[in-house]
Amino acid sequence: MRAQHVTKGVRIPEDSAVSQSAIITFLRAAGLVAEGDAPRLTALTGGVASDIWKVETRERTFAVKRALPRLRVAQEWTAPVSRNASEVDWMTIAGAVAPSAVPRILAHEQGVGAFAMEFLEPGRFPVWKAELAAGRVDPAFAAKVGSTIASIHAATAHSKSVAERFANDAVFHSIRLEPYLEATARVHADLAPILMELSRTTLATKIALAHGDVSPKNILVGPAGPVFLDAECAWFGDPAFDLAFCLNHMHLKSVFVPTATERLMESHEALADAYLDHVNWEQAAEIERRTATLLPALLLARIDGKSPVEYIVAESEKSRVRQIARKLIASPVATLAEIRAAWTKVPHG
Repeated sequence: MRAQHVTKGVRIPEDSAVSQSAIITFLRAAGLVAEGDAPRLTALTGGVASDIWKVETRERTFAVKRALPRLRVAQEWTAPVSRNASEVDWMTIAGAVAPSAVPRILAHEQGVGAFAMEFLEPGRFPVWKAELAAGRVDPAFAAKVGSTIASIHAATAHSKSVAERFANDAVFHSIRLEPYLEATARVHADLAPILMELSRTTLATKIALAHGDVSPKNILVGPAGPVFLDAECAWFGDPAFDLAFCLNHMHLKSVFVPTATERLMESHEALADAYLDHVNWEQAAEIERRTATLLPALLLARIDGKSPVEYIVAESEKSRVRQIARKLIASPVATLAEIRAAWTKVPHG
């Protein structure tokens, strides 16, 4: 079934408690739910930025996602729901490059900030975050993540049409740079000039289509390789952000699962090497340098920014991340090998 654009007759209220009837109205307009059918909607865990439902009808099962205007975090964090359309467009472009790497889009409507997509059964497509948290760490899969993201970056690098479509500086700033780098700068005043300059430099770097949220929670371990979800932050900008954002989680998960540290660092290396091997739009050493600059800032942001990771709770663990990240922010390094070395030098506890 081709994706259907719904252009009239549906408006979902701008609050997070969207009624099931409003969602069903959208689906009827898209032709996904027949008149007289009473579909079953089951709320899924959608993270902090969206509502997601599993929809079961007499004929099919699929998923519906709707962006929230106010994200579910302790601090005030808002973002335009227009990012929903960018997510659909990112999946369309990524699917043309790597068809197995995204779910199929069934219908979308920019006016309501909602779209329907293929539902991937958790038994066949487990979430990578859950796999890592359980200590099931596969460097070969990490390498596939790196090579797939790099292939999407390569296919869109220096594209004028993609740059025009994803000129999403305001959204990317509001949902990534401000809550991560700039919020962290307000907590660490001595590092504020560096973090604020990094935010400005990142926003000004225009090279390729970035996903913006390449996190293990948004990657499914599929039979044919990684499947990427939640491209709400899609933006034509610095591809180094995607690489740094994902590598960041290899470090953070090693705090949560210290027994898997060696395999997580192997995955860090495999992902980075596979990515850099596919870089053909600029010098690999240059994007590695930018990644190595962003990575410690993102590490610190997941402790003291607006969206701290929920699984690092002990103050000793937070202090360890701060100690390493602060040093690397103040004295940047040029390679990811130096980041890994600095990480392993500071003991747990």
